[in-house]
Amino acid sequence: MAAGAHIVEGGFADPVFASQSVFRAVMDAMARPGPVQAIDTDLRPPAPLNIAAAAVVLTLADADTPVWLGQDLARDDAVKGWLAFQTGAPLAGLPSEATFAIAANAAALPSLSSFALGTQEYPDRSTTLILQVETLTEGEALTLRGPGIKGSETVAPRPMPGHFDMQWRENNALYPRGIDIILAAPDAVACLPRTVRIGEGES
Repeated sequence: MAAGAHIVEGGFADPVFASQSVFRAVMDAMARPGPVQAIDTDLRPPAPLNIAAAAVVLTLADADTPVWLGQDLARDDAVKGWLAFQTGAPLAGLPSEATFAIAANAAALPSLSSFALGTQEYPDRSTTLILQVETLTEGEALTLRGPGIKGSETVAPRPMPGHFDMQWRENNALYPRGIDIILAAPDAVACLPRTVRIGEGES
């Protein structure tokens, strides 16, 4: 009974207001990559799903958007049950089948190229990866350039996947295809849309 109650409980107390607030934060972070956007919510998701990642997926996912879970989340029945009840989204068996993906362990994340990358005709049919991180300000600084950025911005997430710079350059090269990433610290998000470049150069 307790497990079942937890699946039902812990969602947005005011779903309309809360989802609008989270949606604005995510859209601002996508439009202006780099600056951290606070997520202020009363959500109580089951661990190891963090609050900001949970808020984003509850805001964006629905019955028509398959969600893939990284291994730490996929083996937790409470997480799977809570997400299914709160969003109605089906679970994707493979990263390439996912509209949204949530990962809590950067070290175990599959390569970015394993997710849905869209097509030239429908580049929006790609995966948005929600990657949980411990911090957005205390990791190794990433210099960001590109659309929505005047000059450059920095974000300092930790931890990040191995060989991330190389993987992100490969993702850039696919444009207009490619994935977008929402970095989710416990109480804030920052975004890496596929158009943003990482590094000191202007190329």
